Amino acid sequence: MPLSEHEQKLLEQLERQLHEDDPKFASSMGSDPGRTWSTRHIVIGVLATLAGVLLLLVGVSLQNIFVGVLGFVVMGAGVYFATMRSASSGKAKAGGRGKKSKGKSSFMSSLEERWDERRRGES
Repeated sequence: MPLSEHEQKLLEQLERQLHEDDPKFASSMGSDPGRTWSTRHIVIGVLATLAGVLLLLVGVSLQNIFVGVLGFVVMGAGVYFATMRSASSGKAKAGGRGKKSKGKSSFMSSLEERWDERRRGES
């Protein structure tokens, strides 16, 4: 069942509020539109992973533990680099603290007004 237009607006407003209140948690949830997959990171990561696999195979064939471990480390670093998300430019906000308290109070007051309107409508 799709959300109504009013519900979509409320959801977007709640998401913005979450990003302002706790940006670390919001980014861990993966809903941050400012973080994107980078094709450059993926390509370099895949190439590094392949190089790590080749080093690992060379280390096994030469029976050299150091080369094998180095290959494994390079392979792991390549996978990590490929799965990293990069921050898009223009994301920095200046003066976030002052807007935060004002936005929160106006957000809460609008919710309280809506609640009061619903209560008046039921009576």
